[in-house]
Amino acid sequence: MAVLDVGARHAAGHPGGTVADVAVDLGKDRSQVSRSLRSGEQEGFLSRTSQRTYTLDWSLLTDAQLLAERRLQSDGGTALDTLAGETEEACFLGVLHADSTVTIGESVPPSSNLVGSWLGRPYPAYCSDAGQAVLWEASEAEVRTVFAEVEFVRHGPNTPTGVDDFLARRETARARGYTIVDEEAEPGLYSLAVPIRDFKGDVVAALQIVGIKERLEPRREACAAALVYRGQWLESRLGHQPQD
Repeated sequence: MAVLDVGARHAAGHPGGTVADVAVDLGKDRSQVSRSLRSGEQEGFLSRTSQRTYTLDWSLLTDAQLLAERRLQSDGGTALDTLAGETEEACFLGVLHADSTVTIGESVPPSSNLVGSWLGRPYPAYCSDAGQAVLWEASEAEVRTVFAEVEFVRHGPNTPTGVDDFLARRETARARGYTIVDEEAEPGLYSLAVPIRDFKGDVVAALQIVGIKERLEPRREACAAALVYRGQWLESRLGHQPQD
């Protein structure tokens, strides 16, 4: 596994690492490292180039991506049901699609007082419950590109007025550790959200708690703690390893 890890780091710079490169990094005997690299090649973890360097077999990344997508659905459902049970509020899983967010999972207990389903329904990302979270780590330039052709129409009393306003609210959310969308999407609606990262460290979804403001806002801290904990659990299921 150590050999594969070093090989992956060399592969990031292309065209991979030679036996000597990996041996130096590990401080191991070249013959020992050579055997491990050949075993990795035989098992389909590594590929050997014409320059005698070893690099990751990228089919592994494809397999890992498919597994992460399946787990986002299956374990995402578990996270939603658990969080909804803990908070007695409606919980959603949303993803970014162009300049909108789309709900791909939901758990709505009767106690939430919310009706109807949001599955598959897009909503403008600049004011949606998931918008700031799904764009959590996007650069300012990327955010401006997403909203380049978007008119910031007012959907609630606190809808962001433009990209600069959206970016400022996201910066405040980053410092807090979770987003608060307070009557941005519609009057009386209040929500909390956290980004969900996969094994590559990419934000692939947002986990949300959505409710009536007068009911959810007074319970914000307790609900946010449950949300952050459940978000970290889901990230671990997707293979995310937080950086120290």
